[in-house]
Formats: sequence, structure tokens, C-alpha cells
Amino acid sequence: MQRPYSIPIWKKAPFIRLLLPLVAGILLQWYLTISLPIIIAALIAFSIVSISFSILPIAWRFKTQAIQGAAIQLLIAAAGAWLTWQQDVQHHENWYGNHYKAGNYLIVQIEEPLVEKNKSYKADGSVETIVQDGKAVSTAGKLLLYFSKDSIRPDLKYGDRIIIHKDLQSIKNSGNPGAFNYQRYAAFQGIYHNVFLKDKDWLLLKGNSKNLFKQFIFSARAYVLGVLQKSMDSDKDELGIAEALLIGYTNDLDKDLVQAYSNTGVVHIIAISGMHLALIYVLLVWLFAKIPVINKSKWLQLILILSCLWLFSILTGASPSVLRAAVMFSFIAVGKNFYKQASIYNSLAASAFVLLCYNPYFLWAVGFQLSYLAVLSIVIFQKPIYHCIYVKNKWLDKAWQLMAVSIAAQLLTFPVCIYYFHQFPNLFLVSNMVAVPLSGLILYAEIVLVAFSWIPFVGTYVGKLVAVLVGFMNKIILWINELPFAVWDKIPATVLSTWLLYALVACFSAWLLLKEKKYFNMALVALLVFISQSAYNTWQTAKQQKLIVYNVPRYKAIDFITGSRYQFVGDSILLEDGLLQNFHLKPGRIALQLEKRSDSLPAVFNQGMFFQFKNKKILVADSSLSFAPAAEKIQLDLVLISKNPRIHLASLAETFTCKLIVFDASNPAWKIEKWKEECRLLNLNWYSVSETGAFIYNIDT
Repeated sequence: MQRPYSIPIWKKAPFIRLLLPLVAGILLQWYLTISLPIIIAALIAFSIVSISFSILPIAWRFKTQAIQGAAIQLLIAAAGAWLTWQQDVQHHENWYGNHYKAGNYLIVQIEEPLVEKNKSYKADGSVETIVQDGKAVSTAGKLLLYFSKDSIRPDLKYGDRIIIHKDLQSIKNSGNPGAFNYQRYAAFQGIYHNVFLKDKDWLLLKGNSKNLFKQFIFSARAYVLGVLQKSMDSDKDELGIAEALLIGYTNDLDKDLVQAYSNTGVVHIIAISGMHLALIYVLLVWLFAKIPVINKSKWLQLILILSCLWLFSILTGASPSVLRAAVMFSFIAVGKNFYKQASIYNSLAASAFVLLCYNPYFLWAVGFQLSYLAVLSIVIFQKPIYHCIYVKNKWLDKAWQLMAVSIAAQLLTFPVCIYYFHQFPNLFLVSNMVAVPLSGLILYAEIVLVAFSWIPFVGTYVGKLVAVLVGFMNKIILWINELPFAVWDKIPATVLSTWLLYALVACFSAWLLLKEKKYFNMALVALLVFISQSAYNTWQTAKQQKLIVYNVPRYKAIDFITGSRYQFVGDSILLEDGLLQNFHLKPGRIALQLEKRSDSLPAVFNQGMFFQFKNKKILVADSSLSFAPAAEKIQLDLVLISKNPRIHLASLAETFTCKLIVFDASNPAWKIEKWKEECRLLNLNWYSVSETGAFIYNIDT
């Protein structure tokens, strides 16, 4: 029996053959850090080999086409490595980090409007000049600026230039297990330093240097925000969702409301992505098809569609996630308009290829991964899922179509979502059935509102309509979030388990689509390996005995861990504040498969500030510490110093013999520096959590 799809995918989508070696080259460069001379040599060698085949006789070219193809693929891989090397700003001679020394003056341009945080204002800055030894050195590179709220002047805005005299701080990871790798994320943006500025640390310079295009973007965003704020006249929750849905502005979003959207599987509607561009694209295709003058010209239709797509992208701030979607739909639009048989797979591969050439670091962006996985999953699985059930009623059939799309999108995205977010929305079908149509209607209404807000009744009535629709959507999502089993939370996941899930999905799907038994057998093997890996992790969890001092700025946070249970020692606010827990503590507890918090553990004996964990003796010294010199020194394995106690380590050393002193992140930086100097004088070993990251201590049993 002949297969329904006899044409190989690489024939229908030739860009896949270019994309795969490009991705391979990017990964090789990132993980192996190949030197530039080797990359250049590879580029030259594979270029010569590839070109040399063109001068061979046709007969020889036919015989050696496999070798030529391999040479071209290796050339693309080498190009991917070179692009990755080039993307790292540290390799650029004029990057400010290659010239900066502590104590230098820096001239910095504000690159965006300031964003208000809890205790500061944040902005990206571009380092134009470093002043060292009375000489000005022209530089480039981005820097994160934090201004204390009492230092900000009302007129500080995009394009302003300031001179700062404050030592820069390297961006570091918290080191907390399972935590978000912020250092890598910032590096992918070309940012390696930040600085917190008080009033005396900076001075506003005369003159303003603006990029007209960027100024247009910021002005357009400000205009849209102004229209929404004026017309909606609603509470902050409704306004925040409306702003995020239309232009991706998230500063007014309520954190608990965002968590509800995440728990119900519809957070994608408030993060500008492919769904928003798809809605715009569908609207444009339908609209221009109804206008005879436009419909008659493919060129005019394409130009208008692309112009509108990119105008919307610009109005949303032209963030990387929006750019990914805009490029993807631009390729789709070109393919649909000029090549009736154009493969969607080729359009997807071509757009990914272009984006990775522009910025290889997109490969690690969660938005990039989810965007392409969602579209690919819908393309592959939506029709087979839809055809599984025949629905006679017209409206029920449309509902089933929407459900089929939601189910299809989950098949290739859920392993990644579990890996990054450690949860699965059990009621995603219900929430998407409500939120997706509503969000589309809200988006279209907001576009009408912004476009025609100059007409009085439009601004009044459409603004109220948007507020009502957003409020209704919020109530539905909050209600679904409160239902039992709305979300499967705290799911541990590793790189290996994620790939095993993909193997299972791929093999099982191939069996359902192609009806070949070998794929079913392969799915069983993948399932067996997945179960075995999970069982091994559970066994490892049952044996674990460790202590973790978390890196939580200004707070004491310690977990004593035995198996899947833990005893928390630290500031009580960390038991109450959900945001602090979710960001600093929860990822590690999920990664370590910790299920239950106990007030005490059998393996941990506690008396005051002294702890004995198995065979290890530990002193947790905080601001309440007081002791008198002992006749005989007390042997300790660890001393954990927290909450800035008034102690001299010399006095501590007279009473205790300690293998290691740990300073947690609740201590001020100046005090840690003082203690470190004492440790050097006393020949004591030390570990600074705020500098090195969370301290993880495995207990010998």
C-alpha cells in the first residue's frame, strides 16, 4: 500500500536542508567555543571544495553530488559557528567591557523610556564613551541602568546622555537550583553589566541624540497606551490585559492574574506572538479579498499585507518574539501569493533560517521555540485530529475545529512548557475555547479603538466594549483557575526527560498517521525508557541528603533536605510571599522533587542556632548570636552567617574550629568584604552566596 505522502519532506521543503546544518553550527560554537582561526579556516576550506565542483564535467558532478552536498552542509555549519562567534559582543574591539576599569567615567545614552519598578526606574543604556586617565575612548555596548526613585528627574527620557561615576556590577546568576539563567539571558541581549545609580552618581549632559525610527516606535506606543487608558476607564486588571494583548505592554499586569492565565493555558494571548500576527494576517487576507482593486493585483495585495503586518509589529515595540512571528508570516504570505503549492514546512524553515542568521541566540529563546513548535504542531496534527470526529451541526463543527487546533498545538509544545514552567494546564481546552475567540474579538475592537479614537463616540463606546469584554474574559479565566485540578503543578523535568517525551510523541504520532506497527513498537520503547528514567530519578530523590543556602537578596533561606521532605529555616516572609517563593525557592524544590515541608526532620537535630544534620555539625549565626569563649574549641563543619550579625571572625575562631564559613545573601556587600578580609588573615575558608550563587552541601551518610 502506497503511503499518502510519498514525496520526502526534504524535497517539498528544501530550506530544511539549510536550516539543520546552520543549527548544528550554532550549537557546536556555543558548547565547544571554537576559536575564530579554526572557524575561518573551515569556511575557506569548505568554500573551496564546494566551488571546485562547479568546474568539474557534468558526469563527474553527478557522480560526486553527495560529496558536494556534504561540503555545502559543512560550509553552512561553519557559517553558523561564525555567526554565533560574531554575535558575542565581547569579541568586538570597541565593546566597552574591553576598556573599562573601576573608577572610570562613562558617557551613556538612554536607549528607551524609563520603566518603573518597585524601588527604582530601569532602562537600557548604550555606553558611548569611557573616560580614563583624562582620555576619552569611543565604545559601544549595552548596559542595564537602575535609578533610585529619589534620584530621577522628570525630564530624563529616551535619547538623553548622562555621565556616570559608579563601578559597574557584573550580571550574575542566583545559582539557585532550577532557577532561570538570567546571566545567559542578558548575555544573549548583549548585556553583561548593570549599575544602580543614586543622585550623586550621575549627571545629565546637554543635548539629546535620538534615532527617529526608535522615537517613532516609542511615540506610537505612548499614543496607544494613552488611548486605552483614556477610553477604557476601567480597573487596572482590565487595562493591563488590554495593553498586553494589543502591544505587549506588561508593566500594568497583575502578577496573580498572569499566573491564572498561565495555570489555565492561555498566557499566550497576553504575550504578543504568532497568534496575534495570525489574527491580523487572517483579517488582512479577508479584507483585501473583498476589495476588487486590491484583489486583482497579487503584488499590491502582498505589499499591503506585509506593510500592515510590520506596522503592527512596530507598534508592539518590535520585540524579538514579534519579529519572529512577523518574519514567519511574511514568508507564508509570499509563499501563498506566488506559489500555490508552496510548502508551509519550507516557509517555516526559511523564516527560521533568516532569523537565526540575524541572531543565532534566538535558538535558546523560549518564545522562538514555542512559536515554531506550535505552528509546526498545528500543521501536522490539526487535520488528523479534526477528522477523527465528524460533527454534523455547523456551529458545533466550528467549536470542534477550534478544539482540534488547541489540542494540536499542545502536542509539540507541552514537553517544552513542562521543562521551562514545570506545569500543565489540565483545563486548557475549556479556557482556550473561551479566551481565544474573546481575545481575537478584543484585539479587533482595540484596533478599531486606536484607529478611530478621534471620533468621540468611537472612543467612548468601543472603549467601554473593550473593558467589558476584557473584564468578562478575566472573570472566566479566574473561575476556571479556581476549579479542582485546573493545573498539574510542580512537574520535574530534565533535558533527557524532555527529549524522551518528544520521542514518545513522535513515534506514537507516526503510528497513528502511518499505521505501521514498527512505530508503535518504537513508542513502547520510548515509554519504557521514560518510565525507567523517572524511576531512577525517584530512587535518587529518596536517597538525597543535602543542605541548600538559597541566594535570595536581603533574606535568609535555608533548606535541610532528606529524600522528598525538607525543613525550611529562614525569614517567615518567604513562607507567605508567593512571588519570592516562585522565583527563588520553588524551581529548586521542583528540580529536587521535594513534595512536603516539615517543621522538623528526623535526620536534623536542632538546638537554638546549632544544627546536627546526620554527622555534620552546623552553626546558623544571625543577628541574635551571642557566645562566650569556651575552654575547649567546638568542632563544626559549617558556619552559616546570616542577617548581618555584629561579630568579629577572630572571636568566632577562638571558640569554634570550622571547615567552611558561608555568608548568605541577607548580609550587606560591604560587610561580606570585611569578613572576607578577616578570613584571609585568619586562613579560613569562606563562601559568599551573593557572589558565587546558592550554596549546595551534600551530606555524607
